[in-house]
Amino acid sequence: MASLDSLDQLLHEELKDIYDAEKQLTKALPKLAKKATASELKDAFQGHLRQTEDHVGRLEQVFEMLGVPARAKKCVGMKSLLAEGDEMIGEAEDDAARDAVMIAAAQKVEHYEIASYGTVRTWANLLGKTDIAALLEDTLEEEKEADQKLTGIAESFVNEAAAEEGGARRTSATRSGRNVAADRGSRGKGRGVTRPRSR
Repeated sequence: MASLDSLDQLLHEELKDIYDAEKQLTKALPKLAKKATASELKDAFQGHLRQTEDHVGRLEQVFEMLGVPARAKKCVGMKSLLAEGDEMIGEAEDDAARDAVMIAAAQKVEHYEIASYGTVRTWANLLGKTDIAALLEDTLEEEKEADQKLTGIAESFVNEAAAEEGGARRTSATRSGRNVAADRGSRGKGRGVTRPRSR
């Protein structure tokens, strides 16, 4: 029974962690939606914000069913993922590249949440809390759908557009470099070592 009590504590602690993670995400998603260039991506972020707000409410329902107050414990994992995403987004120069980076950052977050919800769902089932497990399963499925939607947007046009923009920039830089080299070559002609005249 001790192991089940321990698992019960783990469930409570992990729920507090996820609760904070979802709250952090409700603040991050509007910023991502504002920065997104592609309308499909903007809509996806806005749609997932509404879902995330539902996830927060669902977790509060879970806490109530457990008979404990809805308290958050600082989720360092989510904080680090969001900080890393912000840094990468800040370094992206092109609109398409920025969209691609935002999708990558958002999918890291989704995978983190999928792992977290999968864990607490399993623990809840093991503890016989099947009604709670069912609620967590609903959120888990929505997180998976969000991840798949982002993959669809990335593969349909965003990644290709980012590759084209990057390729165009590299081609332009290469051409510019060749022109400089050609100019140097032409300027160098006639200014080399003067050959002595034959007598």
